[in-house]
Amino acid sequence: MMLFGTISQRLCGLKKLPWSCDSRHFWGWLNAVFNKVDHERIRDVGPDRAASEWLLRCGAMVRYQGQERWQKDYNHLPTGPLDKYKIQAIDATDSCIMNIGFDHMGLRHVEKIRLCKCHYIEDACLERLSQLENLQKSVLEMEIISCGNVTDKGVAALHRLRNLKYLLLSDLPGIREKENLVQVFKTTLPSLELKLDLK
Repeated sequence: MMLFGTISQRLCGLKKLPWSCDSRHFWGWLNAVFNKVDHERIRDVGPDRAASEWLLRCGAMVRYQGQERWQKDYNHLPTGPLDKYKIQAIDATDSCIMNIGFDHMGLRHVEKIRLCKCHYIEDACLERLSQLENLQKSVLEMEIISCGNVTDKGVAALHRLRNLKYLLLSDLPGIREKENLVQVFKTTLPSLELKLDLK
């Protein structure tokens, strides 16, 4: 115990530690671990259960079909038949979901996705979401709020979500040409209700 105290005192006295102590690298690594896809797990428990585990592990919430309550506690995921709980809505507010975890999104029943303050969401994530056939058919509503790495390119890719009825874009500094985005969506999704709160 005395040895540890001596070492920590010496390290605290240094202006710069001898190794990189940038905590962002550590958290980035840890978040990548949380997003790692286990294809065996998806096969064993089904896409909805595996996606629920991934989303909750990363700090998101899910709501299942026929339920009003949001599931946010990983330790209280429902048990029972694997095909009973189908994800209908995803709220990824303040979560660490990232592109490498999107193989979990082989979901057929998701109608609403909310991405708010998701630091790891970027254009590649939105492009990937919009290419998933199941989501192209099922997603009706989407909100993207305060995701600083999202640009016009990523948002424009959402035109592939052919049943999208409502899209909210708010506080996205990477959006530079909002008039072009409006035109893209008017042309490709004429019945879409597009709400913009961009500066």
